[in-house]
Amino acid sequence: MTSSHEHQSSRASYHEKGQTSTNVTVLDERRRAALAEIDNAPFSWFHVKVCLVASVGFFTDAYDIFAINIASVMLGFVYGHTKNQLSTNQSLGVKVATPVGNLVGQVLFGWLADIIGRKRMYGVELMIMIIATFGQALAGEAPAINILGVIIVWRFIMGVGIGGDYPLSAIISSEFAATRSRGRLMTAVFAAQGWGQFGWLIYIISPIAAALVGIIVVEAYKDSILSAPFPCRVPVDHTWRLLIGLGCVPGVIALYFRLTIPETPRFTMDIERNIAQATTDIDNVLTTGKSVQNEDAPVQLVEAPKATRADFRAYFGQWKNLKVLIGTAYSWFALDIAFYGLGLNSSTILTAINFGSPTGGQTSLFVYETLYNICVGNLILSLAGLIPGYWVSFLFIDSWGRKPIQLMGFTVLTILFIIMGFGYDKLNTAGPGRKAFVFLYCLTNFFQNFGPNTTTFVVPGEAFPTRYRSTAHGISAASGKLGAVVSQVGFAQLINIGGKNKFIGHIMEIFALFMFTGIFSTLLIPETKQRSLEDISNEEQEGYIQGVPEATS
Repeated sequence: MTSSHEHQSSRASYHEKGQTSTNVTVLDERRRAALAEIDNAPFSWFHVKVCLVASVGFFTDAYDIFAINIASVMLGFVYGHTKNQLSTNQSLGVKVATPVGNLVGQVLFGWLADIIGRKRMYGVELMIMIIATFGQALAGEAPAINILGVIIVWRFIMGVGIGGDYPLSAIISSEFAATRSRGRLMTAVFAAQGWGQFGWLIYIISPIAAALVGIIVVEAYKDSILSAPFPCRVPVDHTWRLLIGLGCVPGVIALYFRLTIPETPRFTMDIERNIAQATTDIDNVLTTGKSVQNEDAPVQLVEAPKATRADFRAYFGQWKNLKVLIGTAYSWFALDIAFYGLGLNSSTILTAINFGSPTGGQTSLFVYETLYNICVGNLILSLAGLIPGYWVSFLFIDSWGRKPIQLMGFTVLTILFIIMGFGYDKLNTAGPGRKAFVFLYCLTNFFQNFGPNTTTFVVPGEAFPTRYRSTAHGISAASGKLGAVVSQVGFAQLINIGGKNKFIGHIMEIFALFMFTGIFSTLLIPETKQRSLEDISNEEQEGYIQGVPEATS
């Protein structure tokens, strides 16, 4: 009897193991089928919605970051005590505070998005940006408080929010996108950055753009500036506050849509390990654009690779994975040395080459023409280089590929910076030379965006497994912002060696060196075009589900 009972028990146990094995196999196949459904989904209104919601954030990001380029000139007229301009350290402080905050936000929000969820964090960073932007516009001064110090603090906080937007927007657009159009969708999101840089010019001083807000601001303050005694502190104080404060408007518009965007099915499937819910989400999202969760349904969490310190070391301890992270991080670092070196100092460079030099001496006309000419110069740089570069990348990124575009971009940028650096003195001697310098400047903007500025954003959002995708993107982006900080500090300390703005040519040569090193870091990254995110991750997908615990309600 005992033997018979043991035999039956053994058979039951074997049957249960066999059934469990079957369930694991079924769920593993179900996971792969669900992922294939996302990868092969036709382009729909939901994809447009994701692109628009993420793009508005990047428009706001770029507006808030690069508006300081012109605002720092305005602040100089209002609060500068030496020659109506900010001191070197003051200018450095207001410009570098945001990239430092970006660095913190990118690492922090990148990690949190992999732990807590993309949806739960999306919108939080935007609220931080809105509050900090509003705080800057209302900043005041007191006997114990310097207004520039207040602005620097607010810009750091704003930078934390902006930094969080990088990994979140990249990963959400990446994980919802179909394989064949993923590069274009992510590029379209990032391209809003170009319009953000262009946007602040519209808001302030560019009547030729025919933008309503620009007309209102110009018509409202031009007479006030011209009639005010030099250096026109009151009207210019109003102007910079409007310039900065308007940056929160698109963020407020986008906030509701960010808070209501559904969780990505890949997070639900691979991090929450709830395949049943993820499968339902995919069907709902692709048809209605919404995620519906049945709270009474039993939850069956599968056993799959989970993000832990040991697993992180095991994954990135393999050279094939570590080299990708090194490639994405260093490429972004090298790129941002030049991108932010130019972007945050374009007003300084335009002034140095006497582009659109104002007339009138120490008069209110001088103030108006200075602000106007700097804005027009930046408008030319944006329209002639930045925005076209983004959209040429959009056209070619899914056909030519990310890696060739990045290699080409770094190579061309190396050549352009060598020409601009070693030929700086000769180019700056006469009018035609200055125009040639501006043309070369526009070309660098073009090949930054039709090149590594776009691809360094896209590739980290594709090249890592779901459980580390946001973290790795945050690390890569933070490396870029470290480059931006290094660039700003270096630019501020080097530019006046040998005389005012005399070192700009040599700074261009330094940029050329970093662009050259970017060629080699690009060789470490994989080509990701037309490949599924799971294929790129270097992990075997068959047998990814390792077990099935009992369902819980």
